[in-house]
Amino acid sequence: MYRFIVFILSLMLFAGCDQTPTGRDQLALMPDTMMADFGRQTFLQMQQQTPVSDDEAANQEVQCVATQILAHLANRFPGNALPQRWEIVVFADPSPNAFALPGGKIGVNEGLLAVAASDDQLAAVIGHEVGHVLARHSNERLTQQLGIRTVLFLVGMFSEGDADSERIIQALGMGAQLGIALPFSRAHEEEADLMGLELMASAGFDPRESVQLWKNMAATGSGQLPEFLSTHPNPGSRIGALEEKMQVALPLYQKATPAECEPQ
Repeated sequence: MYRFIVFILSLMLFAGCDQTPTGRDQLALMPDTMMADFGRQTFLQMQQQTPVSDDEAANQEVQCVATQILAHLANRFPGNALPQRWEIVVFADPSPNAFALPGGKIGVNEGLLAVAASDDQLAAVIGHEVGHVLARHSNERLTQQLGIRTVLFLVGMFSEGDADSERIIQALGMGAQLGIALPFSRAHEEEADLMGLELMASAGFDPRESVQLWKNMAATGSGQLPEFLSTHPNPGSRIGALEEKMQVALPLYQKATPAECEPQ
């Protein structure tokens, strides 16, 4: 076990960085095939635990919006490995949430449709979640967690095992969580916002509606953690960042064919 952990740590220290679709340096060491397996297994468990929605209108809207977003992945972010097939499921869950997983899995809760008041706003959420998959954020997060645990293991192994050493390990763990895991998670959210904005605009959805979406989210939220302890930017910060990125997204939207997902 010790040799394995030392090997992993050495690999993390000396491996070269990849780049995300936006050009950010990234260390993501897990095999993509393994991440896809994780995604498929997680999605299957969710389907077993949460009933699938039988709301025909909700399913039609989500399928239409997601399909149009996915049709523009290769053109907007060329050169990135994409799932060969995507599975899109609407869950009968009242919480306003959506997610995308490695392996080409997209889940949208019915509750999100009460907050995302238009196809454009729904496209902002789906584009954001697909951005997480394209940028391999799950892989990067898992790599970071493995690195943190490996370092703490080695610190504990080479310390004397007294009370002071235990406090040092706890402090290192808290420092790693606040100084590495959370900032990277916020970076992931900001990157997914930008990628989602470009994706929805390229697919013909109005990127300005992403701002209204987060205003809607803010109106429904309560008891949110302070921003510096949250993995998500607070709605006010997020709205400001999205507005700054409109200069990139609006030209894409103006060139695109307007999306249509009207009920049949």
